[in-house]
Amino acid sequence: APSRVRAAPAKVLTEATINSQVLDCQYGVRGEIFQRAQELVRQGREVTFTSVGNPHQLGQQPLTFLRQVVSLCAAPFLLDDPRTAALFPADAVERARRYLGALPGGLGAYQDSKGNGVICEEVCDFIERRDGGFRPSSSDIFLTNGASDGVKLLLQTIIRDENDGVLVPIPQYPLYSAGVALYGGRLVGYELDEKAGWALSMKGLQRALGDARQAGINVRAIVFINPGNPTGQCLDIEQLQGLVRFAHANRLVLMADEVYQENVYGRVPFVSCYKAMCSMGAPYADGQELVSFHSISKGAAGECGLRGAYFHLANFDAGVRANLYKIVSISLSPCVPGMVALACYINPPRPGDESYAAHQQERTGIINSLKQRARRMSEFFNTLPGVSCQLVDGSMYAFPRVFLPQLAIEEARSQGKAPDALYCLRLLEHAGIAATPGSSFEQEDGTYHFRTTILPPEDMIDGLVERFRAFHMHFTRAYGEPEVPIRPPGGTGVPLTPLAAAKL
Repeated sequence: APSRVRAAPAKVLTEATINSQVLDCQYGVRGEIFQRAQELVRQGREVTFTSVGNPHQLGQQPLTFLRQVVSLCAAPFLLDDPRTAALFPADAVERARRYLGALPGGLGAYQDSKGNGVICEEVCDFIERRDGGFRPSSSDIFLTNGASDGVKLLLQTIIRDENDGVLVPIPQYPLYSAGVALYGGRLVGYELDEKAGWALSMKGLQRALGDARQAGINVRAIVFINPGNPTGQCLDIEQLQGLVRFAHANRLVLMADEVYQENVYGRVPFVSCYKAMCSMGAPYADGQELVSFHSISKGAAGECGLRGAYFHLANFDAGVRANLYKIVSISLSPCVPGMVALACYINPPRPGDESYAAHQQERTGIINSLKQRARRMSEFFNTLPGVSCQLVDGSMYAFPRVFLPQLAIEEARSQGKAPDALYCLRLLEHAGIAATPGSSFEQEDGTYHFRTTILPPEDMIDGLVERFRAFHMHFTRAYGEPEVPIRPPGGTGVPLTPLAAAKL
C-alpha cells in the first residue's frame, strides 16, 4: 500500500514551531484584561485604564521646559525665527542650541550606540548631585529606549542557560519574569512581607537562595525594585546596605530598578543603591557589581512615549562593558529625542534661569498631587469589606488584597482563570475599570490582589472610587460574602480572619 505523506503545515511559523522561550514568556500587564479593555474601547465603551503606569494617558501634563527643548531640537529652524523669543524662554532656547551643537546631524541622526557623550556626562552630574558627591564615569552610563531595554539587555547577558537563576521580589513586575523566561533562565522568587508593609526579609532572601542552589540552580543576580512596583514600599539605607552585603557575600550581581525614585510620598525618602553602597567603603564600594536603572517614563515627567532612560554600571568588568557595547551597537543608536528629554529631566532649570520658578511649580505640583491620590486610594480600599491595602509610600500603584468568596474562586478555576483575574474581568465589564490581577505579578499562595494606578486626576478620584465601591458590592452580592476579615487593633495592614482575631 502506498505510504501516506503528511502534508506540510501551511505556515513555516506556527505556535508549534516558534522558539519555545517566546511561548514561555508572559507579560500579564498587557494580558487578557488589557486586551479585553482595548476591545471594549473599539466597541465604543468608556474604559479607565488603571492597569498601566501611563501618566499622560490619565491626564498628567508634560513638563513645559522639557517639551520646549525637545520641540526646538526637533524644529531647529525656529531658533533663528524672530518670533521664537516671544514664545520660548531664553534658557530653553540656549539649552536647545547646546544640545544640537553636541548632536551631529541633530535629532534625525544616529548617535553613539551607548548614547551621546555630552548627555552621558549630564547623567553623571545628576548622579553626583543626587548622591552627595559620588560620581560615576560616563563610560559606565548607557542610554536606552526606556528602562525595559536596559533590563532585558542585562538579563540576556547574565543568563547563560536554563541552569542560571535570578532572584526577583514577589510580587514582581512582570518584565522580570518575562525577561528571565525569554532568555531561558530560572526565576527564583523571594517573598516580600505584606503584613509588614511589603518589607524585605533577609531571612526570606537567604532561604530562597539556599533552596534554589540546593535544587541545582546557579543564582547569579538579585533584582530589587525601589520604590516598589506593584507594592509601593520604599527601602531605607539600612535595608539597601543589607542587600549590598547579601549580594557581596553570595557573589550576586545587584540589579536596582529605581525608575520610581521621584515618586516618593511617605515616611521613607529615596536613597539610591549606588549611594548606599559607596558610603559603605571597601570591599563593597569598589567591588560589588551593581547596575541601576532610571527612566523619564515615571516621576513628574511621565514621558512613556519618548523612551528616554539610562542604566549605570558600577564595578563591572571592562570586558563585560565592552560586550554590552557590542550588543547595543546592533541597534545602532538609542532614540535621540528620548536622550534630549532625559537630559532635560535630570538637568532641570536652576535658580536664576528664566524657567526655574514655573518648572519647580509644575514638578512639585505633580508629585504633591500624586501624594494626595496615593493616600486617598489606599484609605478608600481599606473601607471596602474583604479588602485590605497597605499604605502607598512610593511608585504609582496601590496593590490591594481582596478576600474572594469561595463561589467566585471555584468559578474562576472551572474556567482555567486565576480567581483575581475573574475579579478584574468583572470589574472591567461592570465598572469600565481596567486593573491588573495580582496573579500577573506572582503572589503568596492562597492570596489574591489587584494592581491599580493612583494616576487618575484628583477631580476623577471620587468618581473612580465610587465605581470601585459599586462594583465590589455588586460582586459580593453575586458571589456571596467572603470570610469577612477583621482588622488588627489600630491597624491598616492585612485584615485578620475571625479565627485569628479571636486570639487577640
